[in-house]
Amino acid sequence: MAEFLDEYSESLEREFRKLEEALLSETVSLLAPSLPIKLTVEATVEEAIGQMLANRRAAVVIVNPEGRLIGIFTERDVLTRVVGAGRDPRATRLGEVMTPDPEALAPNDRICYAINRMNNAGYRTVPLVDSEHRPIGVVTVKDVVKWLAEIFPEAVLNLRPGDRLKRPTEVDGG
Repeated sequence: MAEFLDEYSESLEREFRKLEEALLSETVSLLAPSLPIKLTVEATVEEAIGQMLANRRAAVVIVNPEGRLIGIFTERDVLTRVVGAGRDPRATRLGEVMTPDPEALAPNDRICYAINRMNNAGYRTVPLVDSEHRPIGVVTVKDVVKWLAEIFPEAVLNLRPGDRLKRPTEVDGG
């Protein structure tokens, strides 16, 4: 059993090194972000929700007449700024409830930076923009998790529920 644990630990260590290298070198373009749903400040919340549902998306981006990102409207905004505030989705314009001037990612930003921003700022959805600040994608926590699942060690992904190795201190009760 100890030999299996040593081999398993070495395998995990190699896999985690690969993961660390990928996090530090790969860019958000590898996350396969979804194409953005673009609306204007004049669109209604009802329209946005309809588009989000029809396309199975967590957000829409709001653009100005030149197509540049000026806001984002997310599922969380539906709950907190519309439903929670008692607003009528048919009468409320996105310009009233969007997050203006949201932080955005560029295609060449590293994945570790995207994870940092999502974790530290509490974002679950971040627009991806080109050099002209035009939305070209939307990166979500789901995209990051999917990418991790593709490169994460098979040994970890294939564990059965409750089937985890205990640390030596846990085995000995210490």
